[in-house]
Amino acid sequence: MTNGIKLLTGNANRPLAVNVSEHLGISLADTTVAAFSDGEIMVQINENVRGADVFVIQSTCTPVNHNLMELLLMIDALKRASASRITAVIPYYGYARQDRKVQPRVPISSKLVADLLTAAGANRILTIDLHAAQIQGFFNIPVDHLYAAFVLLDYLKRCEFENLVIVSPDAGGVERARAFAKRLNASLAIIDKRREVANVSKVMNVIGEVRGKDAIILDDMIDTAGTTVQAAQALKDTGAKRVFAACSHAVLSGPAIDRINGSSLEEVITTDTIPLDDKTEACRKLKVLSVSALLSEAIKRIHEETSVSSLFV
Repeated sequence: MTNGIKLLTGNANRPLAVNVSEHLGISLADTTVAAFSDGEIMVQINENVRGADVFVIQSTCTPVNHNLMELLLMIDALKRASASRITAVIPYYGYARQDRKVQPRVPISSKLVADLLTAAGANRILTIDLHAAQIQGFFNIPVDHLYAAFVLLDYLKRCEFENLVIVSPDAGGVERARAFAKRLNASLAIIDKRREVANVSKVMNVIGEVRGKDAIILDDMIDTAGTTVQAAQALKDTGAKRVFAACSHAVLSGPAIDRINGSSLEEVITTDTIPLDDKTEACRKLKVLSVSALLSEAIKRIHEETSVSSLFV
């Protein structure tokens, strides 16, 4: 397993990269990723990678632009050092919400990021729960799109719920919620909401029966937590017994922590695609599960040229 493979990471989510390396039994490659006094990023690979199968683990989370630039420079350094194959392992793909033109004269930012990664020299992308699955089509290189469902379902199946209902916070998430509900033998409900401006939403009503049930609001990410907290309150007002939230990516920007702490949510279940050490201390309701085993298995299969499809759910 260790022959010809290299694992690298920047500064975005080093704890996750360390966990992946421990699962695989491979040490992280000696890499310097720092910044000059004016803010320019400096990258140096301090060991031989010629002919190696290299995996660069880097979430493009806050600070998004800085972490993205680190990733691009690491890929460029590896390309110029004659790495055989470079796989960008991006547990959280930033800019994924800007996947289409929703107004005149706006960019399709997620497409631009895809072009940048390819131009830098990435040969393959490994990511988890893209905000929009069609982003895979923005790349002209292979994309392995994993789902955190494995990790979340494993935890939820061990929890004790009464008359469970899975709730989609909007119409776009119904397919995801339906798949979860099927695997948990739960019913399905949908929150009807109206979004007036970015990061601000207003919950209108609940479609489906939630009275007397334990409800789990399922989304791919929680950013400012406005939608999630309003949905939780709408469910409680409609008669839900207990309300939980589950997501793959806990962005938790701005007032998110304060909103969650002051909400009717019992628990927010998420993963470590984004580092959350400081936020778990501030928010007693966060339950963080690790995707390191999922990523490790995918990296192993990609390196060994075996099927990854069984990891897709």
